Amino acid sequence: MNLDRTLDESRAFLILNGIPTLGPVTLQRLLEHFDHDPVAILQAPARELTAIKGVGAGVANMLVSWPQNFDLEREEGLLLRHGVNFVTRSDSSYPALLLETYDPPIGIYRLGSYAFQNRCVAIVGTRRPTLYGRRIARALSGELVALGFCVVSGMARGIDTEAHQGALDRGGRTVAVMGCGIDIIYPPENLDLYRAIAREGAVVSEFPFGRRADRQTFPMRNRIIAGICDATVVVETDTKGGSMITARFAGEQGRQVFAVPGHIDQPSSRGCHALIRDGATLLTSAEDILADLPYLMQPELSLDAKPAVSTVDPTRLQGLSQEAGQILETLSDGSVWHPDQIAAMTGLAQPTVLSELLLLELRRIVGKRSDGAYEQR
Repeated sequence: MNLDRTLDESRAFLILNGIPTLGPVTLQRLLEHFDHDPVAILQAPARELTAIKGVGAGVANMLVSWPQNFDLEREEGLLLRHGVNFVTRSDSSYPALLLETYDPPIGIYRLGSYAFQNRCVAIVGTRRPTLYGRRIARALSGELVALGFCVVSGMARGIDTEAHQGALDRGGRTVAVMGCGIDIIYPPENLDLYRAIAREGAVVSEFPFGRRADRQTFPMRNRIIAGICDATVVVETDTKGGSMITARFAGEQGRQVFAVPGHIDQPSSRGCHALIRDGATLLTSAEDILADLPYLMQPELSLDAKPAVSTVDPTRLQGLSQEAGQILETLSDGSVWHPDQIAAMTGLAQPTVLSELLLLELRRIVGKRSDGAYEQR
């Protein structure tokens, strides 16, 4: 059977994505020449392919003999076995913002049903964070998902892991972009996290099954992290960390870059301080993102945090955590309390109370008075 004649657009994109040595620039030239028809590329003779600028004999031979260079039947079998979808550029669930970048992948492997319905914010940072960095990444991620955002990161050790976990802890959406094939758990100790992200959000990769991580795949992964998101937040990184590459991609793509300040004598703060010096916005809370990008706080954003059980008006509790519900109980019937008083009444830690009050204030459910006390609006 002539396999070429059985190809449709989706299968052709899957093949082109898996052809070794076929880079994004050459692929874009091929698509432009063949009117963005991937099937036509795989059916073209070598002489027509080599007539295209930048397409040499090696690439042309790879394409003409693609059945010897890419096992389509095996790849489709792995998609089925792992429950993974290959989402192409023409698919409605392909991240819309990623299409606006210079060289978006022609397709991404996706494990999980999440289809990027929410606005996305990336949280990235060092693999060796301080306790301060871990705490900030997890708390900030929780604030963002409570406001309806999806948190995107790379599932690496350190800040990435904390960002994903912070989103999951608040019942929100999170997406992990892998720097390897989607069937490879990297780092291996994040197996449980990988499974949780796939259940509550999505794990994505542009690399075929079995592709190991290397020096080339991580920068490619970083461009996708930045490309999916309206904003990128760097929590802790040295000046040569991979997070600096993500921040650079975000800047080149016209996206906002935020950096969390740290201790001046801490190596893991050098990158953030350099970003701030070079024009990134200093960030202390999710409120800073909304202040710089107010259009992100859209009323149609769905809030995914788990609702609390409370006697407060249920319509006000949609998308709030249980702790927020407890706080609203103390402020019912026109009561006015300071944070330390709320902490004493609810039994919640004061940092938790302050964090929840900030989220409630951002959603205009409570208001802060001039004396520092809070009341319901």
